Amino acid sequence: MREDSGSGSDIVPECPKIPDGERVDCFPDGGASQQKCSDRACCWSPLNETNVPWCFFSKNHGYSVVSESKPDSTHIEAKLTRMDAPSLFGADIKELTFYAEMQTENRFRFKITDSKQNRYEVPHEHVQNLPSSPPTGTLKYRMELIHKPFGLKVWRTSPEKLLFDTTLGPLVFADQYLQLSAKLPSHNIYGLGEHVHQTFRHDTNWRTWPIFTRDAFPNGGTHNLYGHYPYFTCLEDDSGQSIGVFLMNSNAMEVTIQPAPAVTFRTIGGVLDFYILVGDTPEAVVGEFTKLIGRPFIPPYWSLGFQISRWDYGSLDKVKTVVERNRQAGLPYDAQITDIDYMENKKIFTYDMDTFKDLPQFADYMHDKGQKYIIILDPAVSTSSRINGPYETLDRGHAAKVWVTESDGETPLLGEVWPGETVFPDYTNEACIDWWVDEISRFHKEVKHDALWIDMNEVANFVKGGIKGCSENKLNYPPFTPHVLDDLMYSKTLCMDAKQKWGNQYDVHSLYGYSMVLATEKAAKAVFGNSRSMVFTRSSFPGVGKYAGHWLGDNGANWNDIKWAIPGMLEFNLFGIPYNGADICGFFDDSTEELCRRWMQVGAFYPFSRNHNAQGYSDQDPAAYGLDSLLVNSSRHYLNIRYNLLPYLYTLFYKANVNGETVVRPLMHEFYSDSETWAVHKQFLWGAHLLITPVLDPGVTTVEAYIPDAIWYDFETETKITERKMKVNMHLPEDKLGLHLRGGAILPVQRPDVTTTYSRRHPMGLIIALDDNQAASGELFWDDGDSRDTVSSGSHIHYQFSVNEKVLSMHVAHNGYMDPNNLKFENITVMGVTTAPVLVSVTVDSISNPLLSSQVHYDSTKQVMHLRNLELELGKSYTVSWEITSTGNFDCHPESGVDQSKCQARNCIWQPFNFPKCYYAETHGYTSTIDSDSQSGITLDLDINSAFSSQRSLSRDITKLRVEITYLSGHSLRWKIFDPENTRYEVPIPLNLPATETDESKRMYRVQISSNPFGIQVIRKSSGETIWNSTVPGLIFSDQLLQISTLLPSNYVYGFGETEHPSYKHDLNFQKYGLFAKDQPPGFKLNSYGVHPFYMGLEKSKHAHGVLLLNSNAMDVTFQSTPALTYRTIGGILDFYMVIGPTPEDVVQQYTEMIGRPVLPAYWSLGFQLCRYGYANDTEIADLYNDMKAAAIPYDVQYADIDYMERQMDFTLDQKNFNGLPALVDNMRAEGMRFIFILDPAIAANETQDYPAFRLGMEQDVFIKWPSELSRDIVWGKVWPDFPNVTVDNSLDWDTQVELFRSFVAFPDFFKNSTSQWWQDQIKDFYNNIMKFDGLWIDMNEPASFVHGTVGGKCLGDPNLENPPYMPPLESMHMGLNHKTLCMNSEQILADGKHVKHYDVHNLYGWSHTEPTYKALLDTTGKRGVVITRSTYPSSGRWAGHWLGDNYSAWDQLLKSIIGMMEFSIFGISYTGADICGFFNPAEYEMCLRWMQLGAFYPFSRNHNTINMPRQDPVAWGAEFANMSRDVLNIRYTLLPYLYTLMYEAHVNGKTVVRPMLHEFVNDENTWEIDRQFLWGPALLITPALDKGATVVKGYVPDARWYDYHTGKDVGVRGQFVDMDTPLEKINLHVRGGYILPWQKPESNTHYSRKNPLGLLVALDDAESAHGSLFWDDGEGIDTVQNNGSLLINFNVALGVLTNTVLNDGLAEVDRLTLGYVKVWGVNKSIIVVTMSVPGKPDANLGFEYNIENHELLIDARPQSHTIEKPFTITWRKDET
Repeated sequence: MREDSGSGSDIVPECPKIPDGERVDCFPDGGASQQKCSDRACCWSPLNETNVPWCFFSKNHGYSVVSESKPDSTHIEAKLTRMDAPSLFGADIKELTFYAEMQTENRFRFKITDSKQNRYEVPHEHVQNLPSSPPTGTLKYRMELIHKPFGLKVWRTSPEKLLFDTTLGPLVFADQYLQLSAKLPSHNIYGLGEHVHQTFRHDTNWRTWPIFTRDAFPNGGTHNLYGHYPYFTCLEDDSGQSIGVFLMNSNAMEVTIQPAPAVTFRTIGGVLDFYILVGDTPEAVVGEFTKLIGRPFIPPYWSLGFQISRWDYGSLDKVKTVVERNRQAGLPYDAQITDIDYMENKKIFTYDMDTFKDLPQFADYMHDKGQKYIIILDPAVSTSSRINGPYETLDRGHAAKVWVTESDGETPLLGEVWPGETVFPDYTNEACIDWWVDEISRFHKEVKHDALWIDMNEVANFVKGGIKGCSENKLNYPPFTPHVLDDLMYSKTLCMDAKQKWGNQYDVHSLYGYSMVLATEKAAKAVFGNSRSMVFTRSSFPGVGKYAGHWLGDNGANWNDIKWAIPGMLEFNLFGIPYNGADICGFFDDSTEELCRRWMQVGAFYPFSRNHNAQGYSDQDPAAYGLDSLLVNSSRHYLNIRYNLLPYLYTLFYKANVNGETVVRPLMHEFYSDSETWAVHKQFLWGAHLLITPVLDPGVTTVEAYIPDAIWYDFETETKITERKMKVNMHLPEDKLGLHLRGGAILPVQRPDVTTTYSRRHPMGLIIALDDNQAASGELFWDDGDSRDTVSSGSHIHYQFSVNEKVLSMHVAHNGYMDPNNLKFENITVMGVTTAPVLVSVTVDSISNPLLSSQVHYDSTKQVMHLRNLELELGKSYTVSWEITSTGNFDCHPESGVDQSKCQARNCIWQPFNFPKCYYAETHGYTSTIDSDSQSGITLDLDINSAFSSQRSLSRDITKLRVEITYLSGHSLRWKIFDPENTRYEVPIPLNLPATETDESKRMYRVQISSNPFGIQVIRKSSGETIWNSTVPGLIFSDQLLQISTLLPSNYVYGFGETEHPSYKHDLNFQKYGLFAKDQPPGFKLNSYGVHPFYMGLEKSKHAHGVLLLNSNAMDVTFQSTPALTYRTIGGILDFYMVIGPTPEDVVQQYTEMIGRPVLPAYWSLGFQLCRYGYANDTEIADLYNDMKAAAIPYDVQYADIDYMERQMDFTLDQKNFNGLPALVDNMRAEGMRFIFILDPAIAANETQDYPAFRLGMEQDVFIKWPSELSRDIVWGKVWPDFPNVTVDNSLDWDTQVELFRSFVAFPDFFKNSTSQWWQDQIKDFYNNIMKFDGLWIDMNEPASFVHGTVGGKCLGDPNLENPPYMPPLESMHMGLNHKTLCMNSEQILADGKHVKHYDVHNLYGWSHTEPTYKALLDTTGKRGVVITRSTYPSSGRWAGHWLGDNYSAWDQLLKSIIGMMEFSIFGISYTGADICGFFNPAEYEMCLRWMQLGAFYPFSRNHNTINMPRQDPVAWGAEFANMSRDVLNIRYTLLPYLYTLMYEAHVNGKTVVRPMLHEFVNDENTWEIDRQFLWGPALLITPALDKGATVVKGYVPDARWYDYHTGKDVGVRGQFVDMDTPLEKINLHVRGGYILPWQKPESNTHYSRKNPLGLLVALDDAESAHGSLFWDDGEGIDTVQNNGSLLINFNVALGVLTNTVLNDGLAEVDRLTLGYVKVWGVNKSIIVVTMSVPGKPDANLGFEYNIENHELLIDARPQSHTIEKPFTITWRKDET
């Protein structure tokens, strides 16, 4: 039933409010007006962009589902009825049938057609014969049917993701107009054809591509070309998951791609028959598509050789001349082709008896030299007679009635092609196929040839429609014509009402070439029998690749066409025709030598490699340019490489045939996780491993190329390049193109020759390129190169190659072929062998033989091993192994004093000249058996290797262990090694662990187990790198020593603390660090305040991972240069957590997601702070405050150290010297200042008067005691508090003062719930009754004591706890673990009541102290405040910041403070900083000034020093110092909105604030060791002066656009080290292009600066865009993020337009900000006008200034009084004159 709806005047269009990019065009025929749009009941909304539809569909259009049924679980049927709306083009079909079928796990089909009558459908040879069986596995998709209006949504099931959503626009289904739109998951759209796409990835900005086969030139327009491909793929995201969408429809159509992103199909006939293909990778989608339409054929081996052709040689003699000169040039060259000029008057199945009289013998002439001959055939048959008689081909065709007819079905349609008037074979007619087979067979007997080239089969016709013209009817003139070339359906082809057996030309036109291929394939079987032969065609349709190849058509000799050939080749690989290529050097026009040379270079890597040109143009076969020309020499060189690699290329075609893999492969198919590859179209891969980078522009010897994330070797020099995952400028001289081999590849090769006939007789070889894990793999498919069906018949050899652990396996997976040439593998090249082999052995049939030294060649410079003269027989399996000198021995005697007897007593190996001298045997450790292996993890049982005696008699070995490996998430895992029979101490810190990830495909890693010795390997799937590998000897698990080692994937390791490190990147040259919390000022290899057994490692692939050992016992970590790492801890269990990244920033985010995100400090705490230990009285503090105000130095926080207390006792006030402090604090706070006091944990116990803190502590039993079986007493210590009623004599030595004057103290056990409450009560009482404060500083909480263990020094209980059998290398290790702290046998009680020893939880004391302090602060003040703690452990950052301890006033401490901050950034503590100008020792002017400049960019910015030292605050040094300090602090205060936003990002997402440069530029290996510079977030680069007398600093400028903060000027340098002028008053600061930094005018403190308008600093990138954000709240409210008490805004600039987007607005009115100045850097032209647009208000012109020298635009938005949470747009217009 059809209907023609009338005008839409009586229908009010329901117009949706949608983004412009989601409009679906209601007027695709053009000429839209408001009235015409209204007539269609569509929506009219003109824009200032003409490519966006002004007339778009309303909600009135479409169909409704009236019934739905499910015959079974894999089928859905529905009946649709058309909604009442005007028709676009008439003859709408009222009732439709929707049919959906879940055909396979990855393929979904749906078809929409007329319910009442049959319509034309494509009679596809392969698809219609597919077996019909329901899927048995889990579907990777699900379908959702929307009823009104009808729509379809196809979802990916894991992860849940919408892939194909037709609700974007209505279904339109008329007799001659069918339309369906669908929204897609991303803009990464590839395919559709055939056209010239100038880029591989589609432009989604409203591009319409017609599809209808046409004989047209591929000159770069958007017109339709030879093939018909309504198929595209879409890469969803960096997971690699992709979809393919195929519309099985052969009618003329067009496809519009729009920014939604979405596509709209408009076709003018047939049905809507869609296939949705779901794959985990882009390659998988190609596999699914070719499984549907037919897998590609394997071309004959010879057809992979180079071929020469041209149109109009003039004579066979000229052909032979060309052949001979190219033979003489020594070019590899396999086939000669002749075009239509060999024919008699261009008649097919004839040859010119005059100029080509010897053509019947030409094939033999070629065969004599091992070459082949190919002829062309066109479909059109001349109607005229031959010169000397009848044209029998025509006559036989007439007799068989094989022609396409006019509309009457009887009269042959006459057209005109090359021979003049012609008829056209109907290849859909069986009689025609038989005739065609017969004609080819007859002609082959007359003129022998080896393959067929079929052309002009779109079908081409030189007159429009036919000689008689075309009738005026709806087929020739449909109501809607897609935007095909000439806008005429029958232009340069047949009338659309012409008849073929399959249907009207209107329906089957685009199948003409497809049907001709099917007929020609049948002919090839008849002619060539079992010989494979080959067909290549110009016109094609999906499925042609099953039988034929394709060339990209009649291109031109120009630099555009050499470029555009690459997207074309890539697309036809998507389409299932991997045997394709462009005409090398161009078909039309004369080719310059340079163009032809460059084209020959890249053409050597086209699968179909043919040099071909047109009539009338100069010869361009290589030898035509001179036998010794640069072109010939370059061509010969790269063709020899091609021929060398033909076994690899042939294997790729085998894999295409079997698995549907691409041959020429886009980079994004292999490196889809890297978005840089998504749009690469000037490079391509052969398979997965060979990267081709051609020169595509004239006069160029340097090409910008992208090097994906892998190890790459220069194929020609065999050297490993250092670049990866980055753009490079590749130097490619006139005779070179870029050729790089990917690490991990094994390529089969064969010595080349001038033809494949000869090269196939030569020895074979392997080229191996090792990856980051020293591994590689590959395949070889080998048959006779000619016979049909060798895969299915088994007449082939299939090798699988692999390299692992220095062993090459050459495994014959199948052997059904005996090569007559007795081929052997002769040479093997292995790139990336880092150490010279000492022995290479070949094993066959279990017999191993070493190679002679003459057969092994090692190049230490290139790190390449060449194995020569091997004679390994093709068809046999071999292994080739090599041994190298090991540097991976693990220390068996880490204690000092090792000698041979001690070493051998441990059953270890003694080599006095090695390092280490004493090391473990290879099998030392445990053996494993798998107890269970599930989707969530692995459980193993371990047994100690009893062949080795116990290492330490005082530490009993645990002989049986349990290992639990848990797959926590796709990016994290845990492995836990413990005693299954006896419960051991485990760290009582709760982590935020996800539910296990049971879907292996979602995990970024895989785990392998080694059983003897036991070890775990964690392998990153994407790169194949092993990032944890404990399959090494030396695993120890005893009572008081647990040891485990792992190999590291690279030398780049960061983290482990808290110890002072001289560089951010660890030195792996056998460095050892002890980890044990201690009151120890920073020093090299001295264990300090906190413990962080976490590191981040970089991999050679430039990925990153992190590892946490959750163990709180004393431990050490040892690096060695293998590279490897050994952990030794003296208790607990081995409980490891790994996060996989893959970026360094991801690692930190994943780690803090696990341990807890950093606290969000109060805004005021980002201000500058002053403190010292040793203020004499409150007057000194008051004077300092007044001096700072007078100097106008920004300053927010004042501290008081322990001197404010009475005799250094917590919760007291020195009434003599600090009696006025409470009032001073109140006065300062009234002026916007804040105050922080120090609290130590130790509580004085000898008071003669009531001391509530101690009394209440005793009553509530909060103090640490001995175990009850030893004593019921408190474990007494001594710290700062003095005895009452004594006078301290400071002239005595320290130990005497402690003994005589220091009070006994008790240490609260903060694990106990009662202690937490007691602590909070004391803090609250102090705040309410003694003095107000805003933050708390907790110190000495390692815990520190001034006596060792306890008063009197006698620790009760087991002495092995104080001096364990193995002592890590700790400060004062000879004095025991209790040095300057508690006895290890002290008892603490966890919150759950469990009793533990201080031995186990010592390192957690500061951690346990921090949370109760933070809770007390919040509960007491009712505000957020800030807590600063000295001792930390993983997750301390949830509640507190950290200063880097009691440092020294020394130049080296500046650098070490940067290292410390960066380490604590990755530890999850973002609020950090060092004591500016140093704590100990007198500061020095220049050093303190440079430190003030650096410290202005510490997140925690505090100047602090100790008692009895000179003052070092900014006003202590004089006016000049004060001025320079004020200037740099004003910069800090200006940028505090940006810093506060970074703190929010850390708090919510775990991002780093102080950020190592490598976190942003990890692809640049120059950044991996940079620690003299750092970033604030991604955008502010700080380059301080760190050395005495420096006036110039050497800084690295990463590869981005950077602006000098002080001038706003683009520095014009990127990716290099530069000398930066640094006079004494300056610190170098740079802002990264592409970012927007919020700022405010600074004031004396943040109380006032927060009231100022918000400014924006816009630093434009190269594309004149930038983005940024602002987080804002009241600055001190509790949980403002969680309680919606904040504002979050994104800012964006693109092409002169600044906009804001509010993501959250819960801000109180009092805290709202108005917009102030906007600074824009990088504006390269003068500005005419700046306009501010606000919804609901008229546009306002803003005042502005433009600095032409610095390209800085300053916009003043203050007069608008616009609060930033309201939408606004600021636009600046350039002067374009």
